[in-house]
Amino acid sequence: MADMNDTTMMLDGALVQHGTSNDRIYLMDLGSADPSILVPDLLELARTNNYGKIFAKIPAKNSKAFLDAGFLIEAKADKLFHGKVDGLFLGLFLDKNRYEESLKKEYENICTVALAKESTDEPTHESVRLCTTEDAQTMAKIYGRVFDSYPFPIDNPKFIVKSMEEGTVFAGIETDGELVALASAECSVQHDKRYAEMTDFATLPDARGNGYALQLLSFLEQEIKEKGILTAYTIARAISPGMNVTFGKADYQFGGRLHNNTDIAGNIESMNVWFKSL
Repeated sequence: MADMNDTTMMLDGALVQHGTSNDRIYLMDLGSADPSILVPDLLELARTNNYGKIFAKIPAKNSKAFLDAGFLIEAKADKLFHGKVDGLFLGLFLDKNRYEESLKKEYENICTVALAKESTDEPTHESVRLCTTEDAQTMAKIYGRVFDSYPFPIDNPKFIVKSMEEGTVFAGIETDGELVALASAECSVQHDKRYAEMTDFATLPDARGNGYALQLLSFLEQEIKEKGILTAYTIARAISPGMNVTFGKADYQFGGRLHNNTDIAGNIESMNVWFKSL
């Protein structure tokens, strides 16, 4: 996996990630920040580092300062925050070329196929289990094999352990006693947000085609519902038929596409937002 250059930090009370790997700023959590103060500081940080995009996930009720500054609504997730307030995924394109998508037709075709999928029967969970810190070394190796690059350093066992300690739930599927597929639910229960990002899906090449992603997704949904999570969402590669079909089959709603948003699998790619009330 490529070296990660992006840093996570606090800015005006908000949690942001920024760096040259994704060539962007990602406002991950508005926290206690005042948008009227934060937005100018985000712009200053982006211009200082010559980033191509600022990407923000925020409650819709806090959007005015962002929209006034030229942010576009790229996607929406209904009732994302504490099961009541809609979430907006905003993009500001400082590099105008960053908005242009060379694979636009392919993205749209994949989304059309995924939206046409009907929900399937509840998948079995016989081979799915929760992962623990003892699995971190193996998990990191799997992620390193599957992804040439990734927006977070999940090929680092220490990062995986830290994520678990902060509330991320990881699940895996074993065959012959060996982990072959993984996924996670990144839970946000602080400040009563009550949502989780369904993410970090990875299946080793020899184990693909068995519907493992859908099994993992269903298993994780049950786990996080018990933790009080009310809404699940994902930011999935727009070019991946398998992942988008998985969320279509699992009754997720399509929220929109984030243009050229994320460094994953060796390139900066567009991503689809899917969401579901649990």
